Amino acid sequence: MGNELKRTPLFNEYAKYGGKTIDFGGWDLPVQFSSIKDEHDAVRHRAGLFDVSHMGEIMVEGKDALVYLQYLLTNDISKIQIGGAQYNAMCYETGGVVDDLLVYRLEEEKYLLCVNAANIEKDFEWMKAQVQGDVTVTNKSDEYAQIALQGPLSEEILQTLTDVDLNSLKYFKFIENVQIADHSVLVSRTGYTGEDGFELYGEPQAIIDLWSKILEAGEDKGVVPAGLGARDTLRFEACLPLYGQELSKDISPLEAGIGFAVKLQKESNFIGKDSLISEKENGSARKLIGIEMIDKGIPRHGYKVYKDGVEIGEITTGTQSPLTKRNIGLALIDAKFAQLDTELEIEIRNKKLKAKTIATPFYKRVK
Repeated sequence: MGNELKRTPLFNEYAKYGGKTIDFGGWDLPVQFSSIKDEHDAVRHRAGLFDVSHMGEIMVEGKDALVYLQYLLTNDISKIQIGGAQYNAMCYETGGVVDDLLVYRLEEEKYLLCVNAANIEKDFEWMKAQVQGDVTVTNKSDEYAQIALQGPLSEEILQTLTDVDLNSLKYFKFIENVQIADHSVLVSRTGYTGEDGFELYGEPQAIIDLWSKILEAGEDKGVVPAGLGARDTLRFEACLPLYGQELSKDISPLEAGIGFAVKLQKESNFIGKDSLISEKENGSARKLIGIEMIDKGIPRHGYKVYKDGVEIGEITTGTQSPLTKRNIGLALIDAKFAQLDTELEIEIRNKKLKAKTIATPFYKRVK
């Protein structure tokens, strides 16, 4: 029984829409409903709806919550206003990453952290072990379900279900207790696709109902239910890191290119600060870069990267871009070879095939 897959509250909805499920980090989740390519295309041009209820929610509250989070996380938490969200890394002393996550400031002394599904237990244990002062850390993951409506028509579709002016909700801001189709939910203008969109947090029953209500409301606009496959190709084109691939206990946020979320100059000491300052001063030994195949082949996670026959790194994520049809990848390589247009070789099925380094992100939406 111990290895039974976890299911989100929306599990019974998948079959109604033709969802094919896979084991994703111990969760039984839909990889696709129609096809990855069609769902990807819908999000880039219209809208797609994702079940992201497997993500974890951890509440941090108490009068020392800010001091605690400043010590725990790399970004400057004091900059978050109530109603604001911020992207963060949580590091080990070595500078390696425990997890990357979003922090929502709900009240003066109350924060909601959204963490990666596969890391919920690990993160929660780590966070409890670092507690100092008057702080309560509670794993609320089972009390929340979460869906993400993403794509250029997201606002138009969601607006038909609420009286709250969504246009006034700016990127990385959120509103609590929004009435959407008779349910009270937290609505955040965030996402993991490189498109405009919203993430809705609420009680499981409310989110189950909103799943079908949103798909109905957006039917004439071409909204589709979307699975993990498209979520991965979308975040990859936008070069948003995935924990376990671009980030890990052995990869620092500076190597992974998320230095914008690491505030080395913030006054508060934080876990990993000394290691990261040293890395910044000496230059990262490795760098995450974009590559494009010159020879025919698709670079995949774990494939080795070579320069003049010497191994210099590996592919963290790679695929054929659904948007451009180019065979591209992200690779963590020796920083000496990271300049643009450097020719490299990727080992694919025991053959070393030609590739070159290219600029990232691979896709950026026109605002």
